[in-house]
Amino acid sequence: MSTIVKTKPTSPGRRAQEYLSFEEITKDRPERRLTKKLNKRSGRNSYGRITAKHRGGGAKKKYRIIDFKRDKDGIPAKVSAIEYDPNRSARIALLTYADGEKRYILAPLDIKVGDILETGPDADIKPGNCLPLENIPTGTRIHNIELKQNKGGQIVRSAGGYARLMAKEGSYAQILLPSGEVRMIHVKCKATVGRVGNEKHSDVSIGKAGRTRWMGKRPSVRGVAMNPVDHPMGGGEGRSSGGRQPCSPWGVPAKGKRTRKNARTDQYIVKRRAKRK
Repeated sequence: MSTIVKTKPTSPGRRAQEYLSFEEITKDRPERRLTKKLNKRSGRNSYGRITAKHRGGGAKKKYRIIDFKRDKDGIPAKVSAIEYDPNRSARIALLTYADGEKRYILAPLDIKVGDILETGPDADIKPGNCLPLENIPTGTRIHNIELKQNKGGQIVRSAGGYARLMAKEGSYAQILLPSGEVRMIHVKCKATVGRVGNEKHSDVSIGKAGRTRWMGKRPSVRGVAMNPVDHPMGGGEGRSSGGRQPCSPWGVPAKGKRTRKNARTDQYIVKRRAKRK
């Protein structure tokens, strides 16, 4: 498990900076066959127009191909290494299967090199094993959960995240998600037992603006600092608090407005996520 290390205050930028100790990392370079080139989009679409603001720059990196499907049923795999992944908050584990194939998975909490992991309905209920929801006992912590059968895990994949299997009724299981939402998912969908590792990721203090730029995030200008022609909250003599509810440059409320529009999947939501305090 990584611990948070505070840097010595040798400069203003180092004074508030923290980083993880990387104690669990056992390999420096990724498997070459499990990486591919990652082109920078800088928040632009196929026409070159910015559709996601405040993105650009960032360190050069390669994408690690992660096995979210976990479809090698009945073949045991040994954890060969725990590696750093620059594309996600979680660590990744390199699995070597009994038939010689190697794949990356999200590294669960407390997993170690040498552990044996399995996939399939007959696998044991232990961290890192992947099973259909119908074979997992209620109350178990799970992550990397499928929303559609055989599509691969789509939710609960970030560092320290986990959901809880609450109940099973007929063809569907009720899952308590990290947001507080309770959602129905088909029992044939797979999930991985345990909690995602690197749970202290969110406790790290970035410390300086430049470190955020390394992550590919560009500065964000406040709407109240703009002119009226540029933002609904702009303008005013002297300093102004905005004079209206916080909103985007296009007038869409920015804090607390529900923007979800998917009537097709509303039927699967048992309880909406917890309200923000």
